[in-house]
Amino acid sequence: MATFDVIVIGAGPGGYVCAIRCAQLGLKVACVEGRETLGGTCLNVGCIPSKALLHASHQLHEAEHNFAKMGLKGKSPSVDWKQMLAYKDEVIEGNTKGIEFLFKKNKVTWIKGWASIPAAGQVKVGDELHEAKSIIIASGSEPASLPGVTVDEETVVTSTGALTLGKIPRSLAVIGAGVIGLELGSVYARLGAEVTVIEYLDAITPGMDGEVQKSFKRLLEKQGLKFIMGAAVQSTETKKNGATVHYKLKKDDSEHSLDADVVLVATGRRPLTTGLGLDTLGVTLSKRGQIETDAHWQTSVKGIYAIGDAIDGPMLAHKAEDEGMAVAEVVAGKHGHVNYAVIPGVIYTHPEVANVGATEEQLKAEGRAYKVGKFSFMGNGRAKAVFAGDGFVKILADKDTDRILGCHIIGPAAGDLIHEVCVAMEFGASAQDLALTCHAHPTFSEAVREAALACGDGAIHA
Repeated sequence: MATFDVIVIGAGPGGYVCAIRCAQLGLKVACVEGRETLGGTCLNVGCIPSKALLHASHQLHEAEHNFAKMGLKGKSPSVDWKQMLAYKDEVIEGNTKGIEFLFKKNKVTWIKGWASIPAAGQVKVGDELHEAKSIIIASGSEPASLPGVTVDEETVVTSTGALTLGKIPRSLAVIGAGVIGLELGSVYARLGAEVTVIEYLDAITPGMDGEVQKSFKRLLEKQGLKFIMGAAVQSTETKKNGATVHYKLKKDDSEHSLDADVVLVATGRRPLTTGLGLDTLGVTLSKRGQIETDAHWQTSVKGIYAIGDAIDGPMLAHKAEDEGMAVAEVVAGKHGHVNYAVIPGVIYTHPEVANVGATEEQLKAEGRAYKVGKFSFMGNGRAKAVFAGDGFVKILADKDTDRILGCHIIGPAAGDLIHEVCVAMEFGASAQDLALTCHAHPTFSEAVREAALACGDGAIHA
């Protein structure tokens, strides 16, 4: 029986970061992971491989639509799907091997296998029992499906299957207009598939700023994606050469069907806690199956903590990482902190979409007095030069104090631009603070400054 200060269950972004941070704080650490590689869903079948395919397919789009405008003449490249998947796999391997190196460097023990917790302070992996003063559950999540929808990962797929299709489908039906569905839908649309997105709600990307939702949908439609909104999927039916999606329109309860070569089920994710033995332990779960924790990420059982997708909050890799670092500080006897009001969200389509803080809808619901500063990328010299003038930056600030309450960006490099606003919000900055900060020219970031200026006397280039 091996004894550790901390055993972390799961080596995704939350788990591996937590394990490394615990080791940096002088604790003896083990991390349990059942996959053949480290990195969890994100690195193996999620964020990283999808970004690789988004990048590759965007290069194809540029070659087909913009190269000739810049004097780059010639035949557009053909798609070698096997090579594109091989490139994606190389990216995954580089990242997962990197975590193995970090584990060795920080003396984190990787216990290979699937964990259960027979009692507080004990973790069982296979036939081996291990002891630890603290156990941290970072078991992540798995794709959620719908009644009547059977996933086979070949014709009816989750994001996992969508990253390894044998060939590019001629038609793709996407159930769900959230981040995963729109990112992977964009990949296959660029590669030539006819993509139709079926969404239960009346707007895409639920929870995002309303103005961004409308602009984003319009831009995706320009790129060829089709949308069926307000549609409740009833079932899928797999056939010899594809599948049929049966759905009802909520507005009149009329029944419809859609045929496609492949159906992508992108209806969100649910916590993955089965097999851990939480019921026997008495760990409290919410109605949604999430592990309930206190302000220090401790569960209802002393010495057992939980982070990431397994608990409440947005299912984002960087949120899990922050919690992983914070709970490491807690178990090391220090103070861990996560500012949940400043967690950015990004959609890696083209243009990218990013947000942090409150939306206009939230501020209105709270009765908060606020002002809006907005700037279009059409007024940004760098964006126009690279055919990326679609979209805008929108900053929301308190009407009286000018303190930044939120920011919403749709446009080039939005996922990178959002972070100067995150830092500003972390320091309690005003829109004027951003407006008075010199930004290099010509950069996309000038659009953020212009939006901040628009919260005051007005943008310069609007």
